[in-house]
Amino acid sequence: MILNVASASSLKGRILLPASKSYSIRAFIIAACGGTSHLIHPSNCEDALVAMKTAKSLGSKVQKNTEGYSIEADLKISSNKTFLVGESGTSLRFLLPLLPMTTQKAIVKGHGTLVGRPNAHLCQTLRDCGMNLKGTGPKESVPLVYQGGAFKGGTIEIDGSLSSQFISALLIAAPLLPVDSRIRIIGKEMVSVDYIVMTRQILEKAGIAVKRVSDREYWVKGHQTFKGLKNFKVPSDYGLAAFSMAAASILSSKVVLAGHLKGDLVQSDGHILEFLTKMGVVFKKTNSAIAIEGPFALKGGTFSLKNCPDLVPIMAVLALFAKGQTKLVDIVHARAKESDRISDVRSELLKVGADVKETSNALIITPQSSYKTGQLLDSHHDHRLAMAWTVLGMKIGCRVEGIESCRKSYPDFVKDMKILGLSTR
Repeated sequence: MILNVASASSLKGRILLPASKSYSIRAFIIAACGGTSHLIHPSNCEDALVAMKTAKSLGSKVQKNTEGYSIEADLKISSNKTFLVGESGTSLRFLLPLLPMTTQKAIVKGHGTLVGRPNAHLCQTLRDCGMNLKGTGPKESVPLVYQGGAFKGGTIEIDGSLSSQFISALLIAAPLLPVDSRIRIIGKEMVSVDYIVMTRQILEKAGIAVKRVSDREYWVKGHQTFKGLKNFKVPSDYGLAAFSMAAASILSSKVVLAGHLKGDLVQSDGHILEFLTKMGVVFKKTNSAIAIEGPFALKGGTFSLKNCPDLVPIMAVLALFAKGQTKLVDIVHARAKESDRISDVRSELLKVGADVKETSNALIITPQSSYKTGQLLDSHHDHRLAMAWTVLGMKIGCRVEGIESCRKSYPDFVKDMKILGLSTR
């Protein structure tokens, strides 16, 4: 589906920010590991609903109510299961180490952008720990087949250079094992470490202790009992707020973004606040809202997105309107997302006349005095590209192909942006 986005003269209004996709997925999966949980206002995006259905497949009784979901965990072994994880890489990876606790054999299926996404590091670790698990192709993508074998725990090594989700998956499953586990992270460097903190925070709320020995080592006691998440109110998603904040920064605006923004839970994409501040954006943030009155004279600079690769597309759009060159660095792992968020971002921005260069690990953007309007920009089936191109269109006018991909993380994105002033032709 193509969205025709007209340039907007100004933005004005108030919207309610969506709940964090990352915290919602973690909450559903951790709730399925034991106890009784009440999740208040989790995300309604496709990936979060996949996690909810995965909790059901793991044996949980899940009941929807006016505030969210009540979950009664019931992990028990059955003979054979088929798990459908849609396009959710997070749900897929969190599920894999839990398979021996719920089934003797299983097949895990996915579709769309999940096909071809890599799981080899995690699969190899799980095989080393005793699981008979194999994915499809050299990247061990979906479908994956589990043919039995226990997840034995003990000393576990995992490569952390591609995705922190592999590490989070082990941290979630290890407390259920009959032995203590020492998780050691290997590889040249660790990426997206804030997401590991997010996982540990939710585990702690569920009564699970994880000891951080060092940056690359965690100790997890076995035979722990998941006590449930009680009343867990899911925070608003800073990574999704980034799109409306960016639009308000480059257009005349008076915008209020309401939500649950208390700040007691770490969010990797919370880096957008410091990035915008560094670029010269002024906003007022409280525990319940972010207020912005733009536009601002943006400044370029060098930004490390090592721990927040999901911000690459919208930061690239902001860089087009900044004074001076912008370098988005430490982003090689952004190539393994729903799209190649380095090459695909560059190829689409070239269509509007942008000066964008790429390396294996960076995007270098030099702003131009003007850009081509009305160009057809492909989302490459990536929700974050679709939303970033919509923000760009609100500034210069463009057409966005694949806008329906927003359902993956932010199903109300177009509706909310229309409240603020998005005009479609």
